[in-house]
Amino acid sequence: MLDLLQQRRSIREFKQLPVETKKIEQLSEALLRAPTSRNLQPCEFIMVDDSEILAALATAKPNGAAFIASAPLAVIIAANPEVSDVWIEDSAIAAIILQLAAEQLGLKSCWAQLRLRPHNKELSASEYVRDLVDLPAGMEVPIVIGIGYPAENIPGHPRESLRDVKIHHNQFSKS
Repeated sequence: MLDLLQQRRSIREFKQLPVETKKIEQLSEALLRAPTSRNLQPCEFIMVDDSEILAALATAKPNGAAFIASAPLAVIIAANPEVSDVWIEDSAIAAIILQLAAEQLGLKSCWAQLRLRPHNKELSASEYVRDLVDLPAGMEVPIVIGIGYPAENIPGHPRESLRDVKIHHNQFSKS
């Protein structure tokens, strides 16, 4: 697990190679095994490999989602706030489980936050995606993740220099 965490990095350029069906099935399995508060399971997942839908997803918000157009696969994480009061946290947990599973399978990923972001002056990014993929009213789309084989090879971020400033023992201390 630590090796995966050390090598994981957000990648925004992907090779135009499809993600194999077997790997999509494994990613789906990982999503279904993501823990949720009280096991309420408020999330639904849409696996998107249609190039037209991927291109439309890339325009979900003005900045920060364009990379999805080059991804051969995107996963829309949708949740029903009526099912659980911690649907945002459950969505985030599913997202990181998915990203680590992708890493284990030799894939790279990047997530786009849609919650609280506009699509345009009339529509939120979440509403735009909900309409795009025909989700039921009331469903929210906090996150979309682009997944594929990386077109760039970038190592993980070093974190060792943060140990003395971010890790505290028993109490928070400035020293």
